[in-house]
Amino acid sequence: MDFKAIIREHQETVEQLLQQSIPTIESIAKKCSDALKDGHMIFLCGNGGSAADCQHIAAELVGRFVTERCSLPAIALTTDTSNLTAIANDYGYEYVFARQVESLVREGDVVIGISTSGNSKNIVRAFEVAKEKGATLIGMTGKKDGEIERLADICLKVPSIVTARIQECHIMVGHMICAYIDEVIGLEP
Repeated sequence: MDFKAIIREHQETVEQLLQQSIPTIESIAKKCSDALKDGHMIFLCGNGGSAADCQHIAAELVGRFVTERCSLPAIALTTDTSNLTAIANDYGYEYVFARQVESLVREGDVVIGISTSGNSKNIVRAFEVAKEKGATLIGMTGKKDGEIERLADICLKVPSIVTARIQECHIMVGHMICAYIDEVIGLEP
């Protein structure tokens, strides 16, 4: 195993992200902080490792990232096993997030869909429902074009096709968004 090659590949992906994506990351962070300041919520959805990223980011907002501040309303739609299994059983796996979005998301909320492929059917369906409800849609994907990018208001495309490198960048960007929110919300009276 060439661990140095993995680290170099990670560094190259991060360097490309730095060169290509800072305006997109800033735009995502601003949309999220503006929604929170206006009393809206952030909802996150993803599968597998991306589901874990959703839970991680939601926890940083509800608990705290770095700055002591008020708890912020964020929900990972990946965590309610009763909902997930009932919806998957009764409607199909592609509806596990869409049904939750239908019941929870309101106009002005933010829905973040994390998918390394950019084509996860359950996130695509969630985005379609969220768009009808007037939510802001933020996609976090890999390099390949996909349905999530087409539906999203803003889409961060990590410049890699390697799932592990994409996921590493997604959580780093999630932390950057949390840091921005800490700075902006932390300054609020």
